[in-house]
Amino acid sequence: MGLTQELPLREKTDGVQTGPVKFGHELKEEQFLFDPSYRNLNHGSFGTIPRFVQAKLRSFQDRAEARPDPFIRYEYPKLLDESREAVAKLLRVPTETAVFVPNATAGVNTVLRNIVWNADGKDEILYFDTIYGGCARTIDYVIEDRQGLVSSRCITLAYPCEDAAVLEAFESAVQASKDAGKRPRLCLFDVVSSLPGVRFPFEDVTAACRKASILSLIDGAQGIGMVDLDLGAVDPDFFVSNCHKWLHVPRGCAVFYVPLRNQPLIRSTLPTSHGFVPRAAGEKRFNPLPPSAKSEFVNNFEFVGTVDNSPYLCVKDGIKWREEVLGGEKRIIDALTALAREGGQKVADILGTEVLDNASQSLTRCSMVNVALPLPESLESDKSDVINWILRTLIDEYKTFVALYFYRGRFWARLSAQVYLELDDFEWAGQTLKTVCERAAKGEYKQ
Repeated sequence: MGLTQELPLREKTDGVQTGPVKFGHELKEEQFLFDPSYRNLNHGSFGTIPRFVQAKLRSFQDRAEARPDPFIRYEYPKLLDESREAVAKLLRVPTETAVFVPNATAGVNTVLRNIVWNADGKDEILYFDTIYGGCARTIDYVIEDRQGLVSSRCITLAYPCEDAAVLEAFESAVQASKDAGKRPRLCLFDVVSSLPGVRFPFEDVTAACRKASILSLIDGAQGIGMVDLDLGAVDPDFFVSNCHKWLHVPRGCAVFYVPLRNQPLIRSTLPTSHGFVPRAAGEKRFNPLPPSAKSEFVNNFEFVGTVDNSPYLCVKDGIKWREEVLGGEKRIIDALTALAREGGQKVADILGTEVLDNASQSLTRCSMVNVALPLPESLESDKSDVINWILRTLIDEYKTFVALYFYRGRFWARLSAQVYLELDDFEWAGQTLKTVCERAAKGEYKQ
């Protein structure tokens, strides 16, 4: 039975289905799990799943509880391969290059902790100042842990800027690294940055890395399900993307892509699994799992200790639901990009401010939008208190959440578009943010 028979759809004429489901509030009420009083304007942080995927998740968990050993040892690997195949097809890469990790941060850690840095201490990690904080701290840890073997270089961006300026900043950093006697070895960058939530020209930077013989590590925490990804064409050295944000897959699940040429560089999972194969000859250790003919790389990631891996098994179901119910990736991505742009401009008009974008609108070619808040510069010294007060007020009094941050001298709000939202959600958000900002400007955050 297909999903069109399992789930009710809304666009019907005389009871006959006429096309993919209509996006908006009816879809939210019918197929999502939200508290009716809550408006989810921050899909970009934690995502959510439809009822259909929740049912699939629970069915896998039930099967694991009904027959733990048969399911985990023998059935799970086959089901996992189905999800690996589905996500690899979506990314347009071979199945043997795609595995799963709990989240994008785990994938970034896996790469940075596996790279063998040269003993001369000249290796350098390049990264942009807009990368996710946990990834920046991972770089700090690796530098500290490797005790002088590797250093880092931060590339500063000033949004809004055009993609060409990002590429120019990267190339300048590469040259500065070489001029300092360093060896730029790896560059970490985003698909869509977190704060500000803007699309990053990852395709061009990947090509520039390849030209400069620098390993490209793409953090696509905001990526799959939100942006069209043809990894076969982009050809990064390493790529990780959270499926639980925009692909309607349960938390936590991220696809980790490593092309065949680089799989020998990823020696261990985090933590090290039964699939690890030491280079040095030594004691042959017993593996309690069933024998497998899969590659060393795939075996490494198939079973990394006992945790609930049910979200991994739901990837194929999330993709199928998006295809059969929502109308496919292109329809979803096009609609959410349009809603984010129109909704963001509506919020900006209400607030009397502006959307963070450039002339080519490349920054808003995604499902998130950033709008400046009408807060005076005098509040900068209290920015943490102001932001925290607004966030709590939005939750406690308005039953919503909007990601807030301070960037280049201004307060900003990051809003997410999704298939369960409509333009009036953004209008409501604009009016709500206006009211709360007025209260903060009068000093209510101090009370």
